[in-house]
Amino acid sequence: MKPFLLGTSLFLLVLPFAVKAQHLQKPNVVIFLADDQGWGDLAVDGNKMVHTPNIDGIAREGVSFENFYVCPVSAPTRAEFLTGRYAYKGHVTGVSEGRERLDINHLTIGDYFKKAGYKTGAFGKWHNGLQYPYHPNARGFEEFYGYCSGHWGNYWNPLLDHNGAIVKGKGFLTDDLTNHAIDFIKKNKDKPFFVYIPFNTPHSPMQVTDRWWKPWQGRYLLQQATEKDREVPNHTRAALALSENIDWNVGRVTQTLQQLGLDENTILVYFSDNGPNSHRWNGNMQGIKASVEEGGIRSPLFMRWHGHLPAGKNIKQLSACLDLTPTLLELVGVKESIPQLDGINLTPYIMGDASENKRFVYRQWGQKSSLHQNKYILSNDENLYDLEEDRAQKSPLNSQYPVVYQALKEKKEALDKACYSVVNEKDRRPFLLADPNERYSKLPARDGIAKGTIMRSNRFPNSSYFTHWTSPLDEINWHAEICETGYFEAILYYTCKAENIGSEIELTCGTSQLTVRLEQANDSPLIGAALDRIPRQESYMQDFKPFHMGTIHLHKGEQTIRLRAPKIPGSNVMDLYMLVFKRK
Repeated sequence: MKPFLLGTSLFLLVLPFAVKAQHLQKPNVVIFLADDQGWGDLAVDGNKMVHTPNIDGIAREGVSFENFYVCPVSAPTRAEFLTGRYAYKGHVTGVSEGRERLDINHLTIGDYFKKAGYKTGAFGKWHNGLQYPYHPNARGFEEFYGYCSGHWGNYWNPLLDHNGAIVKGKGFLTDDLTNHAIDFIKKNKDKPFFVYIPFNTPHSPMQVTDRWWKPWQGRYLLQQATEKDREVPNHTRAALALSENIDWNVGRVTQTLQQLGLDENTILVYFSDNGPNSHRWNGNMQGIKASVEEGGIRSPLFMRWHGHLPAGKNIKQLSACLDLTPTLLELVGVKESIPQLDGINLTPYIMGDASENKRFVYRQWGQKSSLHQNKYILSNDENLYDLEEDRAQKSPLNSQYPVVYQALKEKKEALDKACYSVVNEKDRRPFLLADPNERYSKLPARDGIAKGTIMRSNRFPNSSYFTHWTSPLDEINWHAEICETGYFEAILYYTCKAENIGSEIELTCGTSQLTVRLEQANDSPLIGAALDRIPRQESYMQDFKPFHMGTIHLHKGEQTIRLRAPKIPGSNVMDLYMLVFKRK
């Protein structure tokens, strides 16, 4: 029988609903964000195959948003949630190679809650910048445990980031992230806390432990994808097994809150960052992840706060991840000066004090876009659909509603012009290193540029490494800006077979240079296949170890950091995962 926790209790309706948060002790806030989970991956949304009692309980005992939209991919959604502004305004226009970095002049929800006296922690996938001041510790989160990349190549005992330091995770990653979130809650149980748990699943690689995979292995799928011929059954099974694991971890958190007596004064929020990462059942909507149509951008959103939010209420107001920052700040009574945001405060709709707002929600990815206004969507191919009658986008209404069609067309063209003026620009921001508040400055292979015979381990830069380093003419570069002059220990995370040791490694940064011979082998097998339930597209990982090169003097200013190997006695220098500068 599948293990699960009933993380919620029966809700007793308390009137009136509109209790003012500022008259109470500050409520805690816990945000759950799934990665690549579709709207249709939950039982509460009609999936008859999956078992998600804890997430369903949040919906049953709280409010559900029927028309809630996120971005087509991960980094923009996270940026919009964190700031309440459209992602392109914060220069989040991609998912890797620096385009995922959220501009540092944008305050985050972590900043607001920290300033309001909350203890703030984030546990999971950040995906809005790695180096200070883009790192979560510099964006309002006092505690961070997880990773800052777009995806992670190994979910079992992986290398992770704990407040900037590189550490080894323990066990299955989703469970490990939850363990750290629970520890943070227990440590801060007597203070108001803001906990953000952006899970790593069901994003690929589709690694699932036996505990969650065995009940799904070979199971008949009762419901099929909109495009049935494109569904990969084992991908669906793995995604739903991982959704059940997420639900179990949500239950662990809610059970902890109950045990600590904090359940009644904690706001819970659950949503996902984009549509499903494969063709599987999703309410017959068009599109999956990376699509600007309904299936790629519609997400569940559930909010629960016992005694303050109505139980079981379904809200039709058009809403988006942009709205979470202003809504949560209003609910907890934070009255700090907040700049003009693109998101709206949803509290009046939750409490029933407002009629439906005729607002727009714009979605974009690559060179495609769509625009919502209330029940209508203008699709990327500029067809108008009534989503109350046609969620599957089968019957265009361009000629039936010419006034609505023309208004949305003109609005979408204006938004396209503003957005693409940023999206189509080359991102020239250097990677910032040696921030005065940062002890470990990291340059992963993901952010580097290889020259010569060197190859990336995979076409997806996130969680990749450089390999096939065979020639003295080969070079790895990072475009960086040193924020503060100082002395740093240079550390390479690498693997190298015993027959290839002895290469001379040269590190150059401006006028400073460090040359050292690699004498220590670190041979590693490829890691990840044991838990993969379908063949992966991403890199298999290795057991990368630190190679301490020595001390280098970095000078303030913009420059290129270079790695070369002038002497190579073997066939390959090393496989390189990351270059780290540790402040002396």
